[in-house]
Amino acid sequence: MAEPDTRPELRAQVLVVGAGPAGLAAAHAAAAAGRDVLLLDAAPQAGGQIWRARQGVLADPVADALAGLAAAGARVLAGTRVTMVLPQRTLLVDGPQGAQRLRWERLILATGARERLLPLPGWTLPGVFGAGGLQALVKGGWPIRGKRVLVAGTGPLLLAAAATLRAEGAQVSGVVEEAGTAALARFAGALARHPRKAAQALRLGAALRDVTMMRGWRVAAIEGDGRVERVLLAGEGGRTRTVDCDALAAGWGLVPQTELAQALGCALAERFGAAAIAVDGAQRSSVAGVFAAGECTGVAGAEAARLAREHAFAAAVAATFPMPRDWADRLRDDTLVCRCEDVRWSALRAQPDLRAAKLATRCGMGHCQGRLCHDALAAVMHWPRLPQREPLTPAPLATLLALLDNPPDTPSNKELST
Repeated sequence: MAEPDTRPELRAQVLVVGAGPAGLAAAHAAAAAGRDVLLLDAAPQAGGQIWRARQGVLADPVADALAGLAAAGARVLAGTRVTMVLPQRTLLVDGPQGAQRLRWERLILATGARERLLPLPGWTLPGVFGAGGLQALVKGGWPIRGKRVLVAGTGPLLLAAAATLRAEGAQVSGVVEEAGTAALARFAGALARHPRKAAQALRLGAALRDVTMMRGWRVAAIEGDGRVERVLLAGEGGRTRTVDCDALAAGWGLVPQTELAQALGCALAERFGAAAIAVDGAQRSSVAGVFAAGECTGVAGAEAARLAREHAFAAAVAATFPMPRDWADRLRDDTLVCRCEDVRWSALRAQPDLRAAKLATRCGMGHCQGRLCHDALAAVMHWPRLPQREPLTPAPLATLLALLDNPPDTPSNKELST
């Protein structure tokens, strides 16, 4: 039998989940108002993807924010994940301190977004990365110098990833953008109304000035003997092209991370081309006491913070770099869609929805719990997402056994909000 858990229950007047730009700003504002603040993040260091530490060294804005929070008496728990939503405004969290209950009075969700990765023939070969994922690995010290990397997909984040890779010594073989010249020209017109974004684009352009830009092309397949060796591209009019490379960094936009919000009962709404946490003008969600900020409320960049100008820019990005509509036509019968459970496209294409696909094939029942394959199928097949189930992330058995010492038997957070 498990030993009784004698650790005191964690408490906070204001709990902030997510220590990216939005979470740090929210925690700072709450601490400045005199509230008892606890900032929690699953990563080992604060900053999120945008301000991710480089080889352990915090970005200046993060270091300044953490210093301010420490001076205000706010607490920070890094490397700590939310596992379950418990009754009476309590979460089960798991981290270096082990499994603990965390009771909150006000909760601010700043859970950010993740890359949308889409299945393709050959995408499971070693050497295929998400563009943001490879960028994060390189910032953490993963060796990339001298390797030929092709960056492909759609969206302005491709340029940021390519610039980071090049700055760390990679040979960027090219940037492949699905949007065509006409769409990009319209986007350039919208960019002119956003000086800071335009300046950032100019800096990225300068950093990549001698890198081949392939507009209106898409990845058709990835090939290699045991790992990535070449990428087959397709263009308009039946054109084809092959690019030799050691790695592929691919991405098709971002998807708001809403799992915790869904488990809490928060309503979602379509925003900038993806389902996001629905909030009002004061960042309140549909659940009393639960607020949300940043990319989980709609992918609009670190500076959005409910500013109409930034949201107009996000809308322009969504219109210029949409999810490709013909993705199902790009898949072969043997294309692996669910990597965790080895489910191929031939077993999924005739299913009516995600629930049927999950029951019939185990798609989404592996380690990622559908974060990759269900994201992809929802986008490709236009299927509605399934209700969120717990635990929210894979958890050690000891974490779940901790509930046996004091099993929840009171109304849930969702019931408290009704």
